[in-house]
Amino acid sequence: MALIPQAALQAAIIPTKDVYAIGLMSGTSLDGLDIALVRFSNNGGRLGHQLVSGRTVPYSSQWKRAFAELPTTTALLYTQADHELGKWMGQAIKTFLKDQPKEIVAQVAFVGSHGHTIFHQPDQGLTAQIGHGAQIAAQTGLTVVADFRTLDVALGGQGAPLVPIGDLILYSDYVACLNLGGIANISYDNKAHKRVAYDICAVNQVLNHLTARMGADFDEGGAMAKTGKVIPDLLNDLNGLPFYQDDKPKSLGREWVQQQVLPLLDEETESTENLLHTYCHHIADQLRIVVERNDLQGPILCTGGGTLNTYLVDTINRALARQAWLHVPDLDTINYKEAVLFALLAYLRLKRVPNALSSVTGASRDNIGGAVFAGINPVPSF
Repeated sequence: MALIPQAALQAAIIPTKDVYAIGLMSGTSLDGLDIALVRFSNNGGRLGHQLVSGRTVPYSSQWKRAFAELPTTTALLYTQADHELGKWMGQAIKTFLKDQPKEIVAQVAFVGSHGHTIFHQPDQGLTAQIGHGAQIAAQTGLTVVADFRTLDVALGGQGAPLVPIGDLILYSDYVACLNLGGIANISYDNKAHKRVAYDICAVNQVLNHLTARMGADFDEGGAMAKTGKVIPDLLNDLNGLPFYQDDKPKSLGREWVQQQVLPLLDEETESTENLLHTYCHHIADQLRIVVERNDLQGPILCTGGGTLNTYLVDTINRALARQAWLHVPDLDTINYKEAVLFALLAYLRLKRVPNALSSVTGASRDNIGGAVFAGINPVPSF
């Protein structure tokens, strides 16, 4: 699959006409549901894309509480939440589309939905994202592709990260692509010219947990972290977590953060500002190690909510010492890149082209993930 950018395979994924699609992303930082309206096109013999419009729909306190409780609830309540979230997502798409040009809305062909992760334990052979695709299809009348991760896990893979194939196809001008979301993950071509990707460490899951102590949803611009000081022993303990010694492919879930990271922070008596400051330096340390080990040199495309934390970005850039540097793009790309890429994963699924790379996930083979739920019209072809 390292051959995807080459002319023959690029030709296989170029549409015969412009294709409009919806991409949905719901991350572990609980910022809300990201909705992206995307146009795919023929861009001089390569697959082109344009973010037409994007919106983030915040989650209610009830949904946030449900996400926290679902891992230990009954099978019945879990199933109900799966379907109710799918209905809610479908309604959110309909509301979003009401504000888009009618001539574009009429051309929207499908939805690619990541869902919201409740369980991610690939080493146990399971991963589960709620927000049932059938309910989204029923609400919108559109064909929906969902449940992208389970086939890869069934094939022995991590089921994550999934977006690197999109990085490879759409953002190959950068030496790497970094997402600073609830979890930080990176993708790049290794020395054998194969795309590799993996989770690095928790980011907003931890930072937002700490700012909640101060009654804030997040540390705007990293202002609180900037006023703090490093706690050396804590930084050493964080950098010494066993996960960082594991060979890739590897991925992280909410469970690991709650079991391995939060206890180290919650037992500290230092100020929240010092904890935030220390954790930002931990993130920077882990990214520096990745860059140095893999001799990455040049611009790294940096997206995700953590990119808006200017103190964190500055701390990372200082740690990288100009061997590589974070390129912060426009706000729409920062906010909606992952939603765009789930529209792309759905597009590849419908084109019957692999959308999960074994070199990234560790699965036994590249695979075509995603369950398809037909809309009112026949399943589209391009």
